[in-house]
Amino acid sequence: MGGLSNDIWQPIRLTIELAALTTLILLIVGTPIAWWLARSKASWKEAVAAVVALPLVLPPTVLGFYLLVVLGPDGPGGALAGLWGGRTLAFTFEGLVFGSVIYSMPFVVQPIRNAFAAIGDRPLEVAATLRASPTRAFWTVAIPLARPGFLAGSVLGFAHTVGEFGIVLMIGGNIPGKTKVLSVAIFDFVETSQWHEANILAAGMAAFAFVVILTMMLLEKRTARINR
Repeated sequence: MGGLSNDIWQPIRLTIELAALTTLILLIVGTPIAWWLARSKASWKEAVAAVVALPLVLPPTVLGFYLLVVLGPDGPGGALAGLWGGRTLAFTFEGLVFGSVIYSMPFVVQPIRNAFAAIGDRPLEVAATLRASPTRAFWTVAIPLARPGFLAGSVLGFAHTVGEFGIVLMIGGNIPGKTKVLSVAIFDFVETSQWHEANILAAGMAAFAFVVILTMMLLEKRTARINR
């Protein structure tokens, strides 16, 4: 990868893989959750929304502790790892994916929920009068109209996963090529006084953050123009 050493390139590659996989899973899992939260009339739906949003306010150490319990040898993660001869999902890439999905869920679900809620009932009622089934109306009407929410959720979910530190350090540790993602690599370089390497990764993260913020501002501007 050009002039980048393996110590720098490896965390970048691992972080991109983790963020891409996490975002894909969240779009698949988060879409039905967001649809239900936007359309359901259940009195307890806000309690479910609060559970989804918990990672926004929970300290990473608290969430990381409970994820370690779940992923550890005495938790469900240990039983699942036993299916292929493993002992735990903690300190594995699979464990990182699971933790990242939980930690980044509100950043994907909330924009999609807001987009679904903004559609209103009218487009779906029109689709029903044209004899479209609820499933067909969802895929042909709701999904296209909610596209700004999906774009925003994808960008936020990917960016939040890239920037994770506390959670990934707690449940993944610092294993090169396996769980050592960008944020952990920067911390490790600083601890070992490798300032040049830390600066390369930190500057890259700062540029990435700028691009994410600019993208979100442009998306909001475009959505506001469309909704006029």
